[in-house]
Amino acid sequence: MSSIKKRPNGKWRARYRDDAGKEHARHFARKVDAQDWLDDQTAQLVTGTWADPAGGRLTFAQWWAQWSARQVWADGTVESAQLAADSVTFATVRMRDLRASHLEAWVKAMSGPTDDRPRPLAASTIRTRFNYVHMSLTAAVRDRVIGRDPCEGVSLPRVRRAAAAMVLPEAADVARALDVAEDYFAPFIAVCAFAGLRLGEAAGLQLDDVDFLRRTLTVRRQVQGMTTATTRTVPPKYGSERQVFVPEGLTALLARHVETIGAHGEAGWLLWNPHDDGDGLWNRASAGSAWRVTRKRGGLSSELTLHDLRHWYASGLIAAGCDVVTVQRALGHSSASITLNTYAHLWPTAEDKTRAAAAGLMAAVAAPADPMRTVGE
Repeated sequence: MSSIKKRPNGKWRARYRDDAGKEHARHFARKVDAQDWLDDQTAQLVTGTWADPAGGRLTFAQWWAQWSARQVWADGTVESAQLAADSVTFATVRMRDLRASHLEAWVKAMSGPTDDRPRPLAASTIRTRFNYVHMSLTAAVRDRVIGRDPCEGVSLPRVRRAAAAMVLPEAADVARALDVAEDYFAPFIAVCAFAGLRLGEAAGLQLDDVDFLRRTLTVRRQVQGMTTATTRTVPPKYGSERQVFVPEGLTALLARHVETIGAHGEAGWLLWNPHDDGDGLWNRASAGSAWRVTRKRGGLSSELTLHDLRHWYASGLIAAGCDVVTVQRALGHSSASITLNTYAHLWPTAEDKTRAAAAGLMAAVAAPADPMRTVGE
């Protein structure tokens, strides 16, 4: 229902009710302006692009605080999402004034160096941050805070194909890293390389997580945080709690580590940082620093990261003939599609399988042929 009435003061009052029955009104000096506004609001209601004027007055930062507080996220997701929100260049812009140009300027800023960041963010990181902000703006459209999603049509940098972007160390690189690493850090490298654990999962291992008899590691928790002050222990990523079957050589290495260095604290942290004044937990900064020292000592490529050891482990499973589900479970991926999207290029191609199968057929035919000819002769 809508109407236009002249007020005693000479102003024209236009009013209407939204889908929820809430009344909205504005006053104009001219009736034609009141009619134009009313027609515009009615058209927005009909086309589904109407937004509550009160909600549009919120800044992006205020909307994000309201929206993110309602989300059911794991701790790691909360941290990543907030990092994305903190990086936007339009935090103080009102939601009703937010345009695609604001999003484009933000993406451009992430794609280049800044005073605080000498290198541009990786394309995958930019996409991840953009997706979190996009989720919040999609919700804003759904809640009628804004009429349209300003993210529509915004171009993002292309992510390199996994085959081109993935750095796989050689066996000699892993051997060199283990040889030159500090005694307390070498087992950390080993569980990443021979069990495929993520950095946080390796840091979260406790002595009770290792079954030396059955040769298994159980991933029950992970350590998150960049510094000692922000470090905390949380459950593993969704779908990542698992039991990893490991070689005897790895359990023997861990047993020597326990014998010479020992577990730390009441919790029995297996791989701990003797230079940490707190719980001794490795975090992203300290583990990254120890890896860089190891990498330099070993003369390894500066592009090689701790996470690349996890890729190396996956490549070994695939080379040994493990199927997608086996690799998925070993790595703790929540779905097989994630495994395929990451490592599909490492599996044998149809051409390889066809060639190998045909070679097997030839070998099967050729094997009994010689004895037959011998008997005939």
